[in-house]
Amino acid sequence: MIQAYATSDVGRAREINEDYFSVSYPNENIQVFLLADGMGGYNGGEIASKLAVTTAKSYILTNYEKTEKDKKGLTELVRSASQYANMIVYDKAKETGNENLRQMGTTLDICLIYQNKLYFAHVGDSRIYRLRKGYFRQLTKDDSYVQQLVDEGKITEEEAETHPEKNMLMKALGVSPYVEVDAEDRGFMKDDVILMCSDGLTNMVDDSEIAQIIKENPTDATKLLVQRANDMGGKDNITAIIIR
Repeated sequence: MIQAYATSDVGRAREINEDYFSVSYPNENIQVFLLADGMGGYNGGEIASKLAVTTAKSYILTNYEKTEKDKKGLTELVRSASQYANMIVYDKAKETGNENLRQMGTTLDICLIYQNKLYFAHVGDSRIYRLRKGYFRQLTKDDSYVQQLVDEGKITEEEAETHPEKNMLMKALGVSPYVEVDAEDRGFMKDDVILMCSDGLTNMVDDSEIAQIIKENPTDATKLLVQRANDMGGKDNITAIIIR
């Protein structure tokens, strides 16, 4: 039976928590987990992230039964859910007379688990990791300017950690009518642990320490990770979801 644990915190520097998440209970028919980290003017990020998560989850629940339960069908389901959420957030930003909301957008990560497979969709710089047999691996790639510089060989991974434009996104949900969504599948074996998190964690705590905390106490890891990020400065909202 799949268990999920989640913790979200405003951090030490922000007034509003613009992260939003949703998890499934173990006995639910559809095991789907979502995380969004909003951005925009005052309240804009908070609205964008909640709208993205609730809309994408609703899309999945509505279309799940008629979806083929294979790689193509379920990968396309999480991708389509993300694109539908993008359209809803974009339309919401356009229709409002509030200038703050016109600038809103959000990251979005979706994990759908069916049998021994993880189907996931990703937009932005929140992350999904998998811990398997002691090996901690990032499954998503940040849609950020700094990651693009790394890919092009212009800066190193180490330089990326302290780059002044680390938070500049090349792709986000809700800022344009269409967004290209990364959607893939991976195996989900017994004893695997999945971590979904916002950059409020990964900007404060490095991967090796995150992995160590999860290995030592996966049940309490989300609380411990959030506490560690706060201890290191808590410069952003922090959300962590563990699935195992």
